[in-house]
Amino acid sequence: MKRIGLIVNPVAGMGGPVGLKGTDGNVDEARRRGALPRAQNRALITLRHLARAKDLHFLTCSGAMGEDLLREAGIGDFETGYTFSGESSARDTMAAARLFLAARADLILFCGGDGTARDIFAIVGRDLPLLGIPAGVKMYSAVFAVDPATAAELVQVSGTKHLRDSEILDVDEEAYRAGVLKTRIFGIARTPALPGKVQVSKQVYEEPDEERAKQEIARFMQEVILPDTLYILGAGTTTEAIAHRIGVKKTLLGVDAIRDGVLVAADADEKTLLELARQEEEVRILISPIGAQGFILGRGNQQISAGLVRLAGIKNLIVVATPHKLQETPELYIDSGDQALDAAFGPSIQVISGYRIAQRKRIHPVPARNGTGTGETFSTME
Repeated sequence: MKRIGLIVNPVAGMGGPVGLKGTDGNVDEARRRGALPRAQNRALITLRHLARAKDLHFLTCSGAMGEDLLREAGIGDFETGYTFSGESSARDTMAAARLFLAARADLILFCGGDGTARDIFAIVGRDLPLLGIPAGVKMYSAVFAVDPATAAELVQVSGTKHLRDSEILDVDEEAYRAGVLKTRIFGIARTPALPGKVQVSKQVYEEPDEERAKQEIARFMQEVILPDTLYILGAGTTTEAIAHRIGVKKTLLGVDAIRDGVLVAADADEKTLLELARQEEEVRILISPIGAQGFILGRGNQQISAGLVRLAGIKNLIVVATPHKLQETPELYIDSGDQALDAAFGPSIQVISGYRIAQRKRIHPVPARNGTGTGETFSTME
């Protein structure tokens, strides 16, 4: 019988769709902007898959930090060892992790982002394996399953022979909100892993050849950008190079919108992007995968929601990446929160990688739906 410590950060990821670069310390502002909880939906996907397992016993926290979701998923084999009151905080996460460590859990399964991972690792270190259900705004660490359904698979195979060392990254929150990505390795956790099932940590490529490649991509995109069309540009240095080429100053770590060479929305949230897209006959989304991780949707760009992609149309999502980034990224991932949309992309996608040059890149297969028909799609604030 495996003993699984479950911790859910109820506010994880709320800041993403509303254009905040993180939720830590920004919960009230996220709510003011209309953010809705999303971690619960993500955790439910995992738990509904695990409801079929016969050899799992859960240790968890009260209410929204775990107990309520286990009940909703139909899992009865659990005990609530930690009770919190009011708004949950990092202190609650760390207290629960301390309890699970003392109880000698076999694994801590948590739902959150990089901040939640750091809080748990600060308590348990390498004494307990960690596995994240991705739900945060920033998930640059390597302890997260590629999606919630895959997290359930990894829980069931977790054991000594399936563990790997995984980096937990510490992201400078203030610098990130100012458009600068500064990271350091916070620790090396042990994580259940199977090939292609757990993401790697984000990498940033800065070689001279990379800069030349970005400029070639930008030169090509300048030629093919259409008039009277709204272009939504995701985060990153490649999309920044495209914007610079057409004379627009882009938000490096945010999502911007341009039309006819004019910036119409900078560092926009999901609601703003949806409103702009509804006013246009033609919408294109330009996006670049996260270095080494390979995520097109679902990591660091939650403003580009499933609802926005459906409105623009999958055929109008344009992926750009340098050859080196593609070489270091075996396959691409999509985790929009809408499994039907993710599956609609098919087995591969074209990626523009130079001037009039494109590669077809494999997309990691989307896990099968769990058959419940609920709890598998995020709200898109439509």
